Amino acid sequence: PKPAATTVSTLLKRMQDKQFVGYESSGKSRAYFPLVSKDAYFGKHIKSLIKNFFNDSPAQFASFFAQQTSFTEAQLEELKSLIDDQLNRKS
Repeated sequence: PKPAATTVSTLLKRMQDKQFVGYESSGKSRAYFPLVSKDAYFGKHIKSLIKNFFNDSPAQFASFFAQQTSFTEAQLEELKSLIDDQLNRKS
């Protein structure tokens, strides 16, 4: 079922109050746009998830993620490459 216009309006108002979205008025309409980048939003929430559910341990999170996800060999190689890149930047 299609949500009521008031429901969508309420959600957008809440996101605006939290400064996730802004808008521009055009007559009786509003055009909404993001104020927070996808990377910033997910970065904050991933850090919170790791802190609250994995004892603030990225390694525990990575272990859980790897065990619960069916990776192909190519995907595992890609993850390994990403980790190797991070290690090279730190040394």
